[in-house]
Formats: sequence, C-alpha cells, structure tokens
Amino acid sequence: MAYDLIVIGAGAAGEAAATLGAELGASVAVIERDLIGGECAFWACMPSKVLLDSAHRRATDGAYSWRRASARRDWMITREGTQHPSDANHVRWLEGLGAKVVRGRARITAPGRVGVEFNGSRRQELEARNLIVAIGSTPSIPKVEGLMEAGFWTHRDATSTRELPASVVILGAGPVGVELAQIYVRFGVAVVLVQSGDRILSDDHPRSSEIIRQQLVEEGVEIRAGVKATRVDRGGLGRRVELSDGSTVEGEVLIVATGRRPADLRKLGVESAGVALDREGRPTLDHQMKAGEGLYVAGDAAGGLQFTHLADYQGRVAARAALGLPARADLSSIPRTTLTYPESAAVGLSLQEAQAAGVDAFEVTQDFAATARGQTIEPIRRSADAILEGTRGHLTAVIDRERGVLAGAFAACPAAGELIHEAVLAMMLSAPVVVLADTIHAFPTGARAFGNLMAEAAKQLQ
Repeated sequence: MAYDLIVIGAGAAGEAAATLGAELGASVAVIERDLIGGECAFWACMPSKVLLDSAHRRATDGAYSWRRASARRDWMITREGTQHPSDANHVRWLEGLGAKVVRGRARITAPGRVGVEFNGSRRQELEARNLIVAIGSTPSIPKVEGLMEAGFWTHRDATSTRELPASVVILGAGPVGVELAQIYVRFGVAVVLVQSGDRILSDDHPRSSEIIRQQLVEEGVEIRAGVKATRVDRGGLGRRVELSDGSTVEGEVLIVATGRRPADLRKLGVESAGVALDREGRPTLDHQMKAGEGLYVAGDAAGGLQFTHLADYQGRVAARAALGLPARADLSSIPRTTLTYPESAAVGLSLQEAQAAGVDAFEVTQDFAATARGQTIEPIRRSADAILEGTRGHLTAVIDRERGVLAGAFAACPAAGELIHEAVLAMMLSAPVVVLADTIHAFPTGARAFGNLMAEAAKQLQ
C-alpha cells in the first residue's frame, strides 16, 4: 500500500510527526532501527534529569545512594531487571493510533520510496506520498591521539551505568558535560571538567556560566578551561589525558561530551528523492521544514539547535505541512535550558548579538540572591549551621529600545527553566515591556523578580 506519510526515525521529531499524522487520520508508517522514542527518552534527557534530581537529594542527604538513583533511572527508561531499555510503551502508543511501526534500516531509493533492511539482508519496499526524515544526530568525537585505543564513554554510558567509577575526566563543558559533572561529583566521584573555550556553557550568558562554574567548583569539580586534550592513553587511574598546556589529568573513566552533529543525509539516500544537500549532507529547508518535493526534515537532522522540545515542534510542523495543512515554523523564541543546580535558561539574543543585528538594545539585570525569592532559598551546601545568605543567581533581560519589547532573557537560579517561559511567551506575542511591568506577579516568586526587572526596564524606556 502507499502510505500518506512515512517517517524515518522515531526519536522526538519522528514520534511527534507520526503521532500527529495518525491523529489527523493519515496512514502512517514509522521506520526505526533502534528504540522508538529515541535518544532523549532512553539515553539523554530523561535519565539525566532523573539522575540530576537524585543528585540534588544526595547533596543534602549523604545517605541517598547511587543504587537508589540507578533504580529510579532504570524505572524511567523501562530497564528494570534487564540490560537494555524497552520501548514497548512507545510502540503501543503509535500502534494504538493506527501507525505501522517498522523495525530496520531505511534507505530512500526514489521519490516517495524507501527500502528497509532487516538483519542486514531481508528487504521490504515502502511507498508514500510524503517522507519525513528525522534521523537525529551522532556524537561528535574529537580527533585526539590515542582516544579510540584508550576507550571512552559517551553520554549513553554515563547516564546508564549501574556502577559508579571512582573518578572521571569529562571532555566538553556544554549542557551535557556540566550536568554529568554535577551528577557525578555529588555522588562522591572525583571529576575533572575540560573545556577548550575560556568558560563553561560558552553558548550561555556569561553571568549564567560564572554562577554555575562557582557552584561546580564549590562542590568539588576541577575545571580546566582554555585547554584541549592532545593525547589519551591507558595508565594512571585508568585514562591519562595530556592537555594543550602541557599538564595531565587522570580518571578511571573518560567521558566525551563534545557535542553532536546532524546526521549526514547522503547516507540515507536523500539525494535519490531529488533533494540537494551540501558538502556535509545537510539540506536547505523552508518555513515548513520542506527540503524538496514530498520530503521534509525535522529535529537534529535539520541542523540548528538540538533540543527535544524543538524537535517535537518541528516534527509537528512537518507533519501538518506534509498533509497539506497550514504550517509555518516560528523559530524566533526557542527556550534553552540546562538543569544543573542552579538551573540555567535563556531565550532570544544576548546584548552583543542584538547590537550586532542592528538593534538599539540595552540590558537590565538583577542579582537573584538579593531578591525576596532568592533570600527565602538556602543555598545547597552541606553545613551543620544555617547558611545566612541568599541563593546565588541572576535574571537578565535584553530590551529592544525602539520597539519596547524583549529581545532576549537569561536566568540562572532555582527553577530558571520554568521562569523563562514568561519571556518566551512575551517574545512570541511581542508583548510590550510596560505591559509585563504592569502585570501582577505573585510574591515572593522568581516570576515576581522578573516582573520587577521589567519595571526597571520600563523606567529606562521612558
């Protein structure tokens, strides 16, 4: 039969596209070579956030064990009593909507045609009016002498282990690296975090980076910024890493968390569908995630920011467009979060980015520890005595002076990932700063601190 829609890849983007397509009454086939639900559900977002929650509890209760944390993580990824997660719930969900789940390796052979290999040999041909490619991304492994021979963990190993190493060296201090660093150090693992740039979380606001750096150092993480790994070998504690400044760090385990790269769509045969790709195998997409006639790309494979919430959004846009319904991706206000303690969150442009784009912008900021909410939260630090200070953090907003609206917002504080969504919605609606300032925010909350920040911005707009 010819399906209305074939979705290749069933991670966040593919699962969202297949779900919406089936809910809209389309005939849908989903092809996946691994777990339905993808990286986020089993190896990344969900297990890491469970472990971060457990680590938070461990920070104030030394009796909270890794065994308990590991058991909760296994429950979350449906791996209780087994070595590999089960995606049965995800499969039941899609099949319950009427979608056809196909296990195997896909390759596009012609416009609207996909071949699927099972166990490397048996082949099935599927046909559809439209294809959605959502095959995600792969770890970006740096070219370091001896790395492959010495062996290393990726985030999959780091979030799924049932036995803690005594020490780790983590290459990369983006969101994945810093989250893993805090998880491990709070459970008593010696952690060295290596970052080639001059600061951790280099894509975040400098204030956020510094606040989280202070927290990690306070908890015992050794941070080596401004250096690169030049050589790795077995020895010392387990893995010995030579750095570009001539020094050496060691750990029982080496974790590589240096980012991910979009999948090379040439390997999928996308060009056989008449779609042009660049030298890295990436497509050019329009506002409907369309790469060419009858072919759409969503999620990490589309390039750009790599977030589950963005992949889900793009998958739904692609499904609607593929089925001939109104659809347009608005990627102007994408929230970005790192769920360490304290959390970091952002949306929109920094002051420098706004000014570089020709926006007459200014910045307002508030020390979270000085706010009512900040003072009500005792810092997370083991102490027999009361800690008589507020919890560190900041709230910062970038204001478009000419339009009187938000151009960006940043926060590092408890619940920053929730707090940022007022700014996200305000930017989506182009809500005037004076309206945000006039909005009643409950006291004493982080939202109230944001409202006060908007009041300060409104004064500067007068």
